Amino acid sequence: MTKVTLNDVSRAAGVSRSTASLVLRGSARIPESTSERVRLAMAELGYVYNRHAANMRRSESMTLGLIVTDIRNPYFAGLTMSIEEAAHDAGYTLFVGYSRDDVERQYLQLETMVQQQVDGIFLLPATGSELNPICGIVDRSSVPVLQLARYFSDELDYVGPDNIAAGTQLARHVASLGASSAVLIGGPDQSSARTERIKGLEAGFAGRAVTFDVSRSATTTNNAAGGSEGIARVLDQGDWPDCIIAYSDAVALGIYAELRRRNLEPGRDVSVASFDDISLAELLLPPLTSVSTYPEIIGKKASEMLLSRIRDPSPQPQRSLIEPALKVRASTAQWRPRS
Repeated sequence: MTKVTLNDVSRAAGVSRSTASLVLRGSARIPESTSERVRLAMAELGYVYNRHAANMRRSESMTLGLIVTDIRNPYFAGLTMSIEEAAHDAGYTLFVGYSRDDVERQYLQLETMVQQQVDGIFLLPATGSELNPICGIVDRSSVPVLQLARYFSDELDYVGPDNIAAGTQLARHVASLGASSAVLIGGPDQSSARTERIKGLEAGFAGRAVTFDVSRSATTTNNAAGGSEGIARVLDQGDWPDCIIAYSDAVALGIYAELRRRNLEPGRDVSVASFDDISLAELLLPPLTSVSTYPEIIGKKASEMLLSRIRDPSPQPQRSLIEPALKVRASTAQWRPRS
């Protein structure tokens, strides 16, 4: 009996072979009516799909790895969901690990994913990541690694927000309010994202009468606890800045809470601004001014780049920066300078 092939199925369904292949892999890009036609042709012809054999022919596992620092951060959660959706649409299964910003844990997760023969790895680098250990894994396995949101090397692909532009936009807005002082709170000290946001803020404040302080702001955590602890240190030293700039919206949540513990109202007694623009930002009271850095767009672009890298392992690293957008809300808009 002649074995039924995918070509037979595609001819019977009146679609291309690539369309039939996408239906088999569960791609959401194919209309349901077309998928139903392909499945019906498979049933009528008695076609049986051997996924293992197909993967062996392609020398692909149809799996991808993703390592992020902490899924409890809503920004990273949005990034993860975006990547998972793109991977699913392309017929891949996504393995997810959390480094908790620990380089040793991250290294072990990279090793494990390579041993599981993933076709590519998305990496939101832990603070203090170094190229040599990771390159050792990449060189041994030829598994491409793409950096997300943060980077530590120009020798690996990278997709993330234009943090310098984001900082510049936010600083210019704060200066336009008539603020004379601003302090940055939170963010891991060695993070490329924090370093670039500081560069942007300094550029935006340049030539304006705003004293900008970053010397007491770094924390090891990018969460509400870090925001609360960071602003408490500043206020305990007797400072009361016109504007508190949070490294991220997750940090801003802690800043809001600490200000209210001290009977200070965000947006009235002191203006508060932030980065990332997670969905919760506009639901806070007052709604939080934040620079949107679009995790969904970053996730989609990163997926496109990594899948392209898997098909074409050229040596030239690629870099893509996503343009940010300032979202002005009441946490700065309703603030007025102190007389």
